[in-house]
Amino acid sequence: MPNQGQPKQGKLKHLILIVDDDLLILGLISNYLQEAGYDVRMATSGQMALDMVAESGREPDLALLDINMPGMSGIELARLLLDEAAIPFMILSASDDDNVVRQATACGALGYLLKPVDPGRILPGVRAALARAAKTARPRGSERRMALALQTGGETGMAVGVLMERHKTDRQSAFQALREHARLSQRNLNDVANEVIASSETLNAYAARMPAPAPK
Repeated sequence: MPNQGQPKQGKLKHLILIVDDDLLILGLISNYLQEAGYDVRMATSGQMALDMVAESGREPDLALLDINMPGMSGIELARLLLDEAAIPFMILSASDDDNVVRQATACGALGYLLKPVDPGRILPGVRAALARAAKTARPRGSERRMALALQTGGETGMAVGVLMERHKTDRQSAFQALREHARLSQRNLNDVANEVIASSETLNAYAARMPAPAPK
């Protein structure tokens, strides 16, 4: 009988996002999760993590966030991921101080891994967090994802505008079409957005060279 929260053969693997400015911690946790059959994405800062989520064709099923990072703390990042994309999270911390634990719990953390990370606790902790996330799942609608993508990606917003204009559709439908194309082609959302913009500029250039229609 498979362990709860562990990927099953023939099904889409769970995607785990790890965010930590310590490359050794990133590598350690990533290796254990990949060996267990999970898909893993890594980021070394909060902004890098937000960009990855905005540009990816797929949302992480769980994020592991270092609580102390320069620029943006794990708690700040957790709030953004929850509010904008409803991504559940665990906290990584070198401190087991009650105040830190309470702060993480109040923010909605589904688990807590203490540094230095005990390899034997990584998989049980992740499986338990995934199980809790499945029971308490918040709606992960495309409106939240679209807001995050348009906040962090200028090209994405421009491409959505191009699709809205050319196909006379609303912003939500245009974004969904862009995201679906990125997912099916297994490409970065930002790359697909740049392609749409370039194609639009090419068509506009051709249109500018076309002779005006003869008067009737």
